[in-house]
Amino acid sequence: MFKTESRKKEGLRIIIVGCGKVGATLTEKLSQEGHDITLLDKNPTKLQMLANAYDVMGIVGNGASYNTQMEAGIEDSDLLIAVTDSDELNLLCCTVAKRVGNCAAIARVRTPDYSAESAYLQEKLGLALIINPELEAAREVARVLCLPTALEVNTFAHGQAELIKFKLPPENILIGQTIANLGKEGISQNILICAVERGGEVTIPDGDFRFAEGDFLSFVAARQDARVFLEKIGFATKQVHDTMIIGGGKAAYYLAKQLLNIGISVKIIETNTARCEELSTLLPKAIIINGDGTDEELLKEEGIEYADSFVPLTGIDEENILLTLYAREVSNAKVITKVNRINFKNVISHLDLGSVVYPRYITAEAIIAYVRAKKASLNSNIETLYHMFDSRIEAIEFLVEEPSEITNVPLMNLELKKNLLICCIYRKGRVIIPSGIDSIMVGDTVVVVTTYSGFDEIQDILL
Repeated sequence: MFKTESRKKEGLRIIIVGCGKVGATLTEKLSQEGHDITLLDKNPTKLQMLANAYDVMGIVGNGASYNTQMEAGIEDSDLLIAVTDSDELNLLCCTVAKRVGNCAAIARVRTPDYSAESAYLQEKLGLALIINPELEAAREVARVLCLPTALEVNTFAHGQAELIKFKLPPENILIGQTIANLGKEGISQNILICAVERGGEVTIPDGDFRFAEGDFLSFVAARQDARVFLEKIGFATKQVHDTMIIGGGKAAYYLAKQLLNIGISVKIIETNTARCEELSTLLPKAIIINGDGTDEELLKEEGIEYADSFVPLTGIDEENILLTLYAREVSNAKVITKVNRINFKNVISHLDLGSVVYPRYITAEAIIAYVRAKKASLNSNIETLYHMFDSRIEAIEFLVEEPSEITNVPLMNLELKKNLLICCIYRKGRVIIPSGIDSIMVGDTVVVVTTYSGFDEIQDILL
């Protein structure tokens, strides 16, 4: 027996403060999902461009001002998202919103001092979420450097399950094989291949799908099973020994700290002398070089040709891309590129840069996951959301909190939408790659991969 809740499917009223890169991405994604968006920014030109592009309301003013928030309709809003360039302003915007309106509030906070206290700030200020793009980007980079043959490594179930993307090289044993054959031969034991890109087309494959050279594959598995599968098909699974980072900003600091903690040597090249001295104090185990990271001679002198991995983290996308192309030419290093702008995403995808990290997308995904969960019923909650293959596929992790029509029913008896896979069930510390006889139970977290966009709750998987 299950309870039927009235499902709240209408859009939320959302105020976004800040029309920068993250604000623009959020406006695009959330307006596409049918939410009522109001933008606040002091810059009338930026505001006008975004408001016109996405047909949303824009108000020129200080987002932390009581009067400006009242004009934007804070009293009737469901959520305020503050993503200006100033951490302090973002926190103040949220504090005012919580005092004036009965809404949830999300702040972007990037400064390491505040990030270390994010749990405290979130609790004391009553915020729904504090998100740090540089820290999240650093975590994504670190995950790939721990498994350098992968192009992307995303995690679910508190890090116990991984969604891994890789490219099939020439003469790999998978080429010419079908997914069904892999199962019969025991190669794909405890893993599920959930998406394949070939020639720009993305497919959620069935058992008859046959692999070809150059395919981009994504699969889900428990962490240890993922490495066993990759070793079976001829991929190395050891983490890199050392990393050369170009640029000494916040993302470089967060990344270096994580890598040093797991035993990876770090060298940072930064032009600003004062920042180099600061990093030397903050990261005593790292090697800090004061110099121009775009200087070919300096890079060779510092050993780019022999580096295990190379991560350009300058604030300029063009520099990061050129440095990546150079590193791929002169070394065998695993290279990861950070890209902030997405104006030329199609061009970037044809450059074969390998692993590319978009901090603004990481931030947007975390916020969209929260918004969808807030919009849904009480039966389930979105824990994690990833956009894959240029947002053509979504991987969503749901926490199943209440009985419903999808619980305690064998998966083979559920009428599921097409182009959808239930990839993984996490139950009491165990990762289950489900078959048709498995069922979803209350308390499970369930990972769904689909070409549909906009799922708010687990019941959306049904026809």
